[in-house]
Amino acid sequence: MSHLSERPEKPAVGVSMPHESAFQHVTGAALYTDDLVYRTKDVLHAYPVQVMQAHGRITALRTGPALAVPGVVRVLTGADVPGVNDAGMKHDEPLFPDEVMFHGHAVAWVLGETLEAARLGAAAVEVEVEELPSLVTVEDAIAAESFHGAQPVMATGDVDAGFADSAHVFTGEFRFSGQEHFYLETHAALAQIDENGQVFIQSSTQHPSETQEIVAHVLGVPSHEVTVQCLRMGGGFGGKEMQPHGFAAVAALGAKLTGRPVRFRFNRTQDLTMSGKRHGFHATWKIGFDSEGRIQALEATLTADGGWSLDLSEPVLARALCHIDNTYWIPNARVAGRIAKTNTVSNTAFRGFGGPQGMLVIEDILGRCAPRLGLDPMELRERNFYRPGQGQTTPYGQPVTQAERISTVWQQVKENAGLAERRREIAAFNAAHPNTKRALAITGVKFGISFNLTAFNQGGALVLIYKDGSVLINHGGTEMGQGLHTKMLQVAATTLGIPLHKVRLAPTRTDKVPNTSATAASSGADLNGGAIKNACEQLRERLLQVAATRLGANPSDVRITEGVARALGGDEELDWDDLVRTAYFQRVQLSAAGYYRTEGLHWDAKTFRGSPFKYFALGAAATEVEVDGFTGAYRIRRVDIVHDVGDSLSPMIDIGQVEGGFVQGAGWLTLEDLRWDTGDGPNRGRLLTQAASTYKLPSFSEMPEEFNVTLLENATEEGAVYGSKAVGEPPLMLAFSVREALRQAAAAFGPSGTGVELASPATPEAVFWAIQQARRGGAAGNGHAAGGAADGSAVNGALDGSTVNGGVRAVAEALHGA
Repeated sequence: MSHLSERPEKPAVGVSMPHESAFQHVTGAALYTDDLVYRTKDVLHAYPVQVMQAHGRITALRTGPALAVPGVVRVLTGADVPGVNDAGMKHDEPLFPDEVMFHGHAVAWVLGETLEAARLGAAAVEVEVEELPSLVTVEDAIAAESFHGAQPVMATGDVDAGFADSAHVFTGEFRFSGQEHFYLETHAALAQIDENGQVFIQSSTQHPSETQEIVAHVLGVPSHEVTVQCLRMGGGFGGKEMQPHGFAAVAALGAKLTGRPVRFRFNRTQDLTMSGKRHGFHATWKIGFDSEGRIQALEATLTADGGWSLDLSEPVLARALCHIDNTYWIPNARVAGRIAKTNTVSNTAFRGFGGPQGMLVIEDILGRCAPRLGLDPMELRERNFYRPGQGQTTPYGQPVTQAERISTVWQQVKENAGLAERRREIAAFNAAHPNTKRALAITGVKFGISFNLTAFNQGGALVLIYKDGSVLINHGGTEMGQGLHTKMLQVAATTLGIPLHKVRLAPTRTDKVPNTSATAASSGADLNGGAIKNACEQLRERLLQVAATRLGANPSDVRITEGVARALGGDEELDWDDLVRTAYFQRVQLSAAGYYRTEGLHWDAKTFRGSPFKYFALGAAATEVEVDGFTGAYRIRRVDIVHDVGDSLSPMIDIGQVEGGFVQGAGWLTLEDLRWDTGDGPNRGRLLTQAASTYKLPSFSEMPEEFNVTLLENATEEGAVYGSKAVGEPPLMLAFSVREALRQAAAAFGPSGTGVELASPATPEAVFWAIQQARRGGAAGNGHAAGGAADGSAVNGALDGSTVNGGVRAVAEALHGA
């Protein structure tokens, strides 16, 4: 068998090709979970009975009025659950709760002949609730000491000695927002029961095996009685890793009790208000630098907003702590983490899985401290990079392999972007334009690839070769638009040595590949590609034996390339189809189960030490922005990115992932502003930004006017499938360069060397207040949040979200006499 990263002659991997379902996507032929409803007879529709209160105890639940509504078939309550009334892996998420934990919590579900009947039935259910005190913000939870889950501490070196040796010490506080997934396809499931009582669920899930497990324990049956299939998802971004399980269980329970198929699908408002989001964080920090600006010590506390239940908050927090160093060596560190328990939706996985939050803290610190140190932010970052050959390890003890690539991608971005010349042009522009400023910032990314939980780093596959030479592959990964299936087709074709059109891929199902991990942590291609490659290598070895006999050669001297077997130095050829037929008649097994496990990982979650990651994905981005001094409105003029994907399995797919990740990151950091009602009225805890009209997503107008993406060349990753690296999550963090450019542009409205604090998201309002801060001489010297601007509270209170452009311009003109 070949080395995992070695590529054969004329491989299908490395070829730029469109997404395998691109044609179906653009023509509307691609089917998603809810499309299957219209191909299914006698479907019932499930609708939630929600309680619009942040926290309360249910004292009465009367379902009789709902059953009187025409078309209502049944109301599901906790009394109907034959197994465990819980939808979470931590057993802290009752599927039918007796305590309302967030505004809009579903306490029962109505099944109707039509969606409208189910909706009217849900409205008719009578629920009485005893109101209880509620905590809506992270600050509320911290003040009340309301936490759940583990509270890990990551430590390295001697922090106290590090601060004692520091020439400069700064402290600060930082509160930044979460993010709504806003996938195009909302949560959906369709459950059916066959004549043998087998439960079959079509689910929009990133983790079919865990959906299977949760449904089984709710129904009180073994896992082999439940099959989950994921045809494809219309986006996931982590939001469908944990949270689909309970919704699938509701559909399965309804199907089990009625004997009819049950469909569940959220409308957009329900999805926004009932499903979890990226964790917002609160951070306090203290950092020390030597006289040359090198980090000596860091002490920080990161508090994640977990919402009402744990969900995936503990591993999200763990990854945040493990990424607070980003590309920088911190010799002495002590970072504590905790999870706030609030009466909001249970926050969950989101692209980057805590990594972006940890990295944002250190990038914000450096952006705030650079002016106070009298250093250019780019120079401060460069001085603190991990250096090769220095024996430097992360704060959790893992050596930083390929540390030289941090500087490589950084320098290449500087060259590609023409950084030196453009910065001179920007300085000249700013000098000539008192009410408009430009800035160019560069930031890097070092992102660990693998699940922190070592057991998840395994994958399976089932590859079938039919007598006519066609190949069907099954694997445990799910397709959510990211191109995983495209890459897996390329891996299979490359390993078998056949044309791509010979290979077809089956939908992901738990009865084909069991015990799979979530398609998450950017590991989908690594794990499933390794498993497919393993299965195909087994098949190829068997076929080489057959081919060797026909060609009169040693099996080690036979190669299969582009569907033709040849012996080295020989003239005779054996077509793939003939080879497969020959193997069949010789009774050679033409199916294989493949398996892959990531080697070399170890992690102690108690001591927070080990090597949890197979490798680090690296990248750098340079972003230029232009900011209007009257309004804080801005535009992204140009972005240059160099990203390390190893030897790309599918370059077109990877470039698309880099572009998409960057834009999604820019949305989180600059536009997407989640707001809850924090007042004491009846709507306390209600999500205010519950539609696209109030939650601003990036659109074409926010795209960079010039967008250049380069994949790092000669970047083979030894020990990964065909030398590739993961690409799903790391590019999101390249968007830090947008926020840092906005910080520098706002600071340019003040005297030279001015530093400002900037809210996250850095909305036009937030940028405006940063500009005002710069005009007043900059941020406070100690690094503490000034006037609430660092957490957005002053912005929100002053503007109330109602005067983004004209109102701000009027205020600015009044202030400055413009």
